[in-house]
Amino acid sequence: MKTSVAKYRIGDVVRHRKYPFRGVVFDVDPVFSNTEEWWMSIPADVRPSKDQPFYHLFAENAETEYVAYVSEQNLLPDRTSEPCRHPRIDEMFRRDRDGVYTIKSQPMN
Repeated sequence: MKTSVAKYRIGDVVRHRKYPFRGVVFDVDPVFSNTEEWWMSIPADVRPSKDQPFYHLFAENAETEYVAYVSEQNLLPDRTSEPCRHPRIDEMFRRDRDGVYTIKSQPMN
């Protein structure tokens, strides 16, 4: 397996290429790092390659908020500038006046 450089960074807002959801990236795997069962549950005709970055998102659609795991090939930048409403975002990020999400600094022990 080859390892790719991730196109998106932690804090980026992205949307799915095919399905109506968007979210904030909170972690990145350089290659697929989920279960084989999860991967096989994706229909074969749309199943992504494993040798690309996969993104953990605080995701949302019109009805709900959830955590999603999405391949890079299925993501696009979200250009709406609208804030994301996932309740976990405020635990990890702050949003500046320009709409950019940055990681909150963690106190040192």
